[in-house]
Amino acid sequence: MDFELSEEQSILKDSLGKLLADNYGFEQRKKHLATPEGWSAEMWGRYAEMGLMALPFAEEDGGIGGGPVETMIVMEALGGALALEPYFPTVVLGGGFLRLGGNDGLRAEFAPQVADGSLKLAFAHTERHSRYDFNQVRTTAKKDGRGWRLSGAKGVVIGGDSADKLIVTARTAGGTGDEKGIGVFLVDAQAEGVSRRGYPMQDGQRAAEVTLENVAVPAEAAFGDPEDGLPLVYRVADQGIAALAAEAVGVMSAMHRLTVDYMKVRKQFGVPIGSFQVLQHKAVDMFIAIEQARSITCFATMLADSEDTDERERAMHAAKAEIGRGGTLVGQNAVQIHGGVGMTMEYAVGHYFKRMTMIDLTFGDSDFHLRELAEMGGLFGG
Repeated sequence: MDFELSEEQSILKDSLGKLLADNYGFEQRKKHLATPEGWSAEMWGRYAEMGLMALPFAEEDGGIGGGPVETMIVMEALGGALALEPYFPTVVLGGGFLRLGGNDGLRAEFAPQVADGSLKLAFAHTERHSRYDFNQVRTTAKKDGRGWRLSGAKGVVIGGDSADKLIVTARTAGGTGDEKGIGVFLVDAQAEGVSRRGYPMQDGQRAAEVTLENVAVPAEAAFGDPEDGLPLVYRVADQGIAALAAEAVGVMSAMHRLTVDYMKVRKQFGVPIGSFQVLQHKAVDMFIAIEQARSITCFATMLADSEDTDERERAMHAAKAEIGRGGTLVGQNAVQIHGGVGMTMEYAVGHYFKRMTMIDLTFGDSDFHLRELAEMGGLFGG
């Protein structure tokens, strides 16, 4: 199998890498964090100019017609820069719902707006009791003529405070925990009855607590079957996991680079600490973990669009389990080798480790996915 990037993919990687290298240094990131939005509107516009928002959409929907490999390239670069902009919730997750579950009207109206950067989306699914289970939904959607009325509360909605539209899971039938009876709805973030409380997470990314009180939603704003929307949620989440794995590779690679550079300049007993064999071994362990993460990310990326649900889910469970394990190893070694400076807010490596921790927790941590993979009989079935 050919793992070489095409000419267009190589140009995308080089162009985005240069943009981020020139405009997203650690000190510049601090300035972005200090803005009211918590990210750079200027960089968001630059991404749109490059066509990053349009990448996953079909040409007939105003996009470029890219696939999971292009998303992998973008997410790895954003991870390496610790970028704060809501690309993941808007383009990867929100765009995934539009592409895979949106009717002709939804795609025609909103896909071009995502593609040109004028529309931001967020996926509101987590509830207080749900942990990592998408079927644990208490938010309700009740029939109101042709449309629906949504009521409930969602937490840790990534990018939810700046989103123009929210993609909300709500129960249309059945009881809490049932697989059936869950719909997915596009909700205007400014609609009557919607309230949001935004806040920064530990890694600097933004999230929101969202409350819905009898919010009116038209019938046309439902993605697919309002009583059987969970398969769509799983499919979009699987694509999200593949993208997060790519971001994690970028984060881990940056931590390794910072650590090796530090080992070359930090001296102890009159010599660089990089001359100590035990630290050389730790750096090698970090490198091996990154290469394993890169391999499983490529595997997950190749299966992100698979119609074989079992095969796709096994790949995502394996990727998330390996990324969480490897990311923890790389992060712990990076902080320990840096010593006290690795824990300070003034140095980048601790911020990378925080982001790695949040990636591990998003859509289920390493232990959760390892358990799920074991119950499925392993990566290739039992």
